[in-house]
Formats: sequence, structure tokens, C-alpha cells
Amino acid sequence: MERIKTDLLVIGAGSGGLSVAAGAVQMGAKVVLLEGHKMGGDCLNYGCVPSKALIAAGKAAYTQWHAEKYGVADQKPKVDYAAAKDHVADVIATIAPHDSVERFEGLGVHVITEFGRFISPTEVQAGEHVITARRIVIATGSSPFVPPIPGLDTVPYETNETIFDLREQPKHLLIIGGGPIGMEMAQAHIRLGSKVTVIEGAKALGNDDPEMADVVLKNLRAEGIEIAEDALAKEISGKAGDITVTTEDGRSFNGTHILMAVGRKSNIDKLDLDKAGIKTHPRGIKVDDQLKTTNKRVYAIGDVAGGLQFTHVAGYHAGVIIRSALFGLPAKQRTDHIPWATYTDPELAQVGLTEAQARKKHGRDLEVARFEFSGNDRAIAERKTDGLIKVMVVKGRPVGASIAGPQAGELIGVWALALANKLKMSQIAAMVAPYPTLGEVNKRVAGAYFSPRLFDNPKVKKIVGLVQRWLP
Repeated sequence: MERIKTDLLVIGAGSGGLSVAAGAVQMGAKVVLLEGHKMGGDCLNYGCVPSKALIAAGKAAYTQWHAEKYGVADQKPKVDYAAAKDHVADVIATIAPHDSVERFEGLGVHVITEFGRFISPTEVQAGEHVITARRIVIATGSSPFVPPIPGLDTVPYETNETIFDLREQPKHLLIIGGGPIGMEMAQAHIRLGSKVTVIEGAKALGNDDPEMADVVLKNLRAEGIEIAEDALAKEISGKAGDITVTTEDGRSFNGTHILMAVGRKSNIDKLDLDKAGIKTHPRGIKVDDQLKTTNKRVYAIGDVAGGLQFTHVAGYHAGVIIRSALFGLPAKQRTDHIPWATYTDPELAQVGLTEAQARKKHGRDLEVARFEFSGNDRAIAERKTDGLIKVMVVKGRPVGASIAGPQAGELIGVWALALANKLKMSQIAAMVAPYPTLGEVNKRVAGAYFSPRLFDNPKVKKIVGLVQRWLP
């Protein structure tokens, strides 16, 4: 058994773990990194990267089929599903070297390709290695949650960890779960030629603002996706190529393939956390606002910490850890400025409070500014006018923003910046956006906030009238 002493031990080589390891080693710390599966974690191999690659393939097919409105003849696309999956694999392979063992060893990180488990509050065993570290970061991420639906164990099913390796195109894909993953995969597959039914036990895209979600769901249904809501799966039966889902209210759905997309679970089972005195809760590891566990030498970041489960959150957590563990500086996480996006077409994005949340928290102090994409010249030129932006404002400062429309995931960045730095609406309004761009919606919604104050204000009109009388 080899014994290793280090300044920092990172367990898990996903987005958060890699960011911590790279930052720490380049700042002079001795770093050991453990990864028992694939470097790059879920995001690179099974999540963000492959899903966006498959979405891009679906978009290419959809564009061919819906070009007439631009003066270009529609043409039914010839989809090679296996080739689309080759595209996905190539994208992963292109990015993989950036997250590779070789790159991180080149930075000076001691990489051990084994799973780690605690054997004491300060020691972790990984294969034939026992690592003692001054500080430990758990960054083991999450994996798909597969609910114990009766009969599911009798039929083949896909998760996000297997769907991107599937080479046979589903004739009719049943998707259990109407969240972001389910909806993204639904649209990608229907655009590639599959029939798709989404079965959701509550409301589809239920964590987002209902008004914004409706914009997206309307477009998905228009493309032919069947979205069954309040349809809690009761039983699954059948065989490969002939699968039936029966819901609690008696509805029945038949398809050739089934994708489970009902949520995520934190990867903690292999860690033996009890031996380190680390407590958990139903969503993951219990942490304080500094991301410290109940063992003050150990941090948990990203999905495994049981908060917002997004790759960019793990990266943000890494920055908090660097300041705290390496420099000993006070560093606390915040969540009010964290954006998220669903990459359907149109896209759906949110940062801060939704309208309902803001009304509950701020009551009469809340003002909601709105602007429709139908009033944006670039959106009109590209015939992508479905959607809107609305900003929740309290005492002149935004407290949340919701966007449903083209490139919402890009546009939300302005509002994430505003919330992170507590900017005023006047500062957004002062921004000069290039014309014609979709980005103008951010400035226009700020203008919509000020318009009643300027153009419908008798005092302003009186002042302007007086000034005009006296100006030479």
C-alpha cells in the first residue's frame, strides 16, 4: 500500500473537480486527483456536451425541412441516426484532451485513476494508495435517478448515460420526465425523425416560470411532440421494441424505446462518508455556506452538494474553494445570481427570482418589465419572434429575469452579471447594444421599465415644457 501526503485531495474529475485541481496546482499547492470512471465527468461524456451536439444535429435537419419561409424550398432531410451519433462522439473526443489525465499530469497534478473512499476523517483509499490530505474536496457529481416503477426492470431502457451510444434510431421514443433533459432529448429526436411522447407526472418544465414554459411547450407540441402532463407512471410492460407505459389515471402509451429522465441522484454510495464524520441529506452531502461538510477539512462542490445541479455551478463552487482552502480567505457561496437554461428551440433561461417568487417575497414593491421578441428587428428578420423577456425589479434593481425565446441562454448572461454585481436598471438602460441583434431585448426591457416614468409622467412633461420655453 502506497501512502501519499498532499495539500489538497480532489475526489472526482468532473467540471468542479478539474477546476479546483487545475487552479490549486498552478498556484503552488500539491494536488492529488482521483477519478474512477471517465475524466471530464458527466457533463463531457453523458450530459451537456453530447446533448448539445445531438440538438445541433436535430437543428440541421429541422432547418432543411422548414426553409420555405426564407424563400428556400423545403427539403425532407435524409437522417442517418448512427452518423448523428458519430458527430456526438467526435465532439466529445475533440474536447476530451482538455480534461485528460495527460493534461492534468502535465500541470503537475498527481492523477490516480481509481475510486476513492474514506477510511478516516483525513485519509482516503484509492486502489493501492492511501492519501492523507490537509484539505479534501468531494466533487463526485450525480447520476440519473431511475425510479422503482413496477415492470421497468423487465424492459430495456435508456438514461442519459446510454442514449448517446444508441445507434438504432427509436421509431417511437417514450420519455419519462418532462424536465430540461427530457424536453431537450424529445425535440432532438423528433427533428431527427423519431416519434416522441413525453410522460410527466406533474407539469412539464415545472421548475420554470409557467408563462415562459408555455412558450416552449407550445412550440414543442407544434413540432409534433406529445406531452402528457399529470401522467404519473404506474407500470411499464412489454419487450424490446414494444414497450407500454400505464399511468395512475389509466392512460396508456406505447413505443419502441424508453428514456428515463426523471431527475438526478448524488454520487455518494462509494465514499464511506460515515468514516469521515460527513453527514448527508436526501439530495446529497450537507454543506454550509462555505461549502464545508460536517468534517471541516472536507468540502463538497457541484451536484454532490445537493443544490443547483448545473456544470457552471460546479465551476463557480471551484472558485469559492480556491479562495477558502488555498488562501484562507472568507468565501461563501451565493445562489441568487446563478442562471440556468434549457436548450430547446426556443430556449428557456432564468436567473434570480421568477415572477411568482418575487411577488411572494417583495409584494407591492415588485415591478415587472416585459418585452416581446416580436418587437425585435433581428428576431423578425430571422422569423424567430415567439417569446418574451421579463425582468423582476425592486426599487430600481433587478432581482430576477426570465427569458423564453431564441438564444435565451446567451441573453440571460447580462442579467446574471446584473444580479452578481447588484446593478441598477438604469445601468442596463445605459448600455448601447449593436443593431440589429437579439441582445437589444435586454436594453429594450430596461427601457420598458423606464417608459412609464418618462413618457406617461405629467411632471416630466411639465418640466420639459418649462425648459423648452426658456431654451434659446
